[in-house]
Amino acid sequence: MATTIQISEKLKEKLNSRKLYDSESYEDVLWDILEDSMELSEETKREIAQAQKELSEGKGKALRQVRKELGL
Repeated sequence: MATTIQISEKLKEKLNSRKLYDSESYEDVLWDILEDSMELSEETKREIAQAQKELSEGKGKALRQVRKELGL
């Protein structure tokens, strides 16, 4: 069930500035903000640890190298 909330013009401007694209809903913006503050899942923590291990083993690539390979 949807509901309506009142927000100030200042908050509306802040939410607008957080939109990734013009048609993104305020609900999506708020979920993104909430997600940023939520604790990471155990699976995500494992994936981060694995990525850090791979980087320390030299398995990663620098951004400039990837850009060069992509011709950017």
